[in-house]
Amino acid sequence: MPKMKTKKAAAKRFKLTGTGKLKRSKAYKQHILTKKSAKTKRNLRKPALTDSTNVKNMKKILPYL
Repeated sequence: MPKMKTKKAAAKRFKLTGTGKLKRSKAYKQHILTKKSAKTKRNLRKPALTDSTNVKNMKKILPYL
């Protein structure tokens, strides 16, 4: 059986936590930041956990994570 390939785009965006959950960065932090408040930008800095409905698909495209 051949090796399974990791989807590289997903590998760059997701990391595994110590408890096995998927960590991701938040969206809307790249550009057009002048109209966003400091509080909003500060909260976008913190990582978030991937929603439980998507975890099954994410584990499939990241087999060696």
